[in-house]
Amino acid sequence: ISSDQGRIEIYDSVLSEEAVMAFEYGFATAEPSCLTIWEAQFGDFMNGAQIMIDQFITAGEDKWNIQSGLVMLLPHGYEGQGAEHSSARLERYLQSCGDLNMQIVNATTPGNHFHALRRQVKRNFRKPLVVFSPKMILRYPKAVSSLKELAEGGFQEVIDDPKGLHKTAITVVLCSGKAYYDFMEEAESRGVDNMAFVRVEQLYPLPKNQIDAILAKYKKAENIVWAQEEPENMGAWTFMAMNMRHVDLKCVSIPASAAPAAGAKEIHLRRVKKLYENLFQYAGVPAK
Repeated sequence: ISSDQGRIEIYDSVLSEEAVMAFEYGFATAEPSCLTIWEAQFGDFMNGAQIMIDQFITAGEDKWNIQSGLVMLLPHGYEGQGAEHSSARLERYLQSCGDLNMQIVNATTPGNHFHALRRQVKRNFRKPLVVFSPKMILRYPKAVSSLKELAEGGFQEVIDDPKGLHKTAITVVLCSGKAYYDFMEEAESRGVDNMAFVRVEQLYPLPKNQIDAILAKYKKAENIVWAQEEPENMGAWTFMAMNMRHVDLKCVSIPASAAPAAGAKEIHLRRVKKLYENLFQYAGVPAK
């Protein structure tokens, strides 16, 4: 397909995550000026390409001094779709982060998603970019951006609570991805107005200075909480605890689990209900 604005080529491929990701990695390395994207139908599909991820994408620069700008789009979110279609194994990537080897993003707005991709090709260096992109946000009415934000804005590593609760919030909740919208909706339904939700849009490199600057605005905050929809032994919790040791950071999540999500919708809903009860106790709200 071609037009006056440029040329785009689309190819179909066999269903082999390892083979296709190997091709895309090679192409991104050979053509660094191109925006090369590998997208999984569900985030867990990257399991079939784990060898490529471990050997080349996360460690290629350290081992061979070869930069790659490959982008991986991995749908990720606790949406009741079962164990195999809920998690892109965020914890695996964060465990592999070190020495500024790649970028881990979990954007919550179309504008931020766009600017993460734009930044990827505008920079004068190349690093792999892994984007955890919840499917829910594709059609979620509150996950919108204006044309001005796309045309004039830039990527925001951290987004403060838009309600301006700096003088009244008693709890600040750090979170990432679609969980932000779930928490906000539940807070509204419970009438919670003393809890601020701060989105960490870029998990690695972790923007510590920006997070600290935002936390410093909440003078009355008694609790700083990391809240996630993933089990406690998964997601970003251990990474955040390791990198935010200077903060008395508490964790709210579903209990540690062998699987990323429940296989039955009823169990999923019970876990979500308990997650909300544990979170909103920090706002002084009784359980529903």
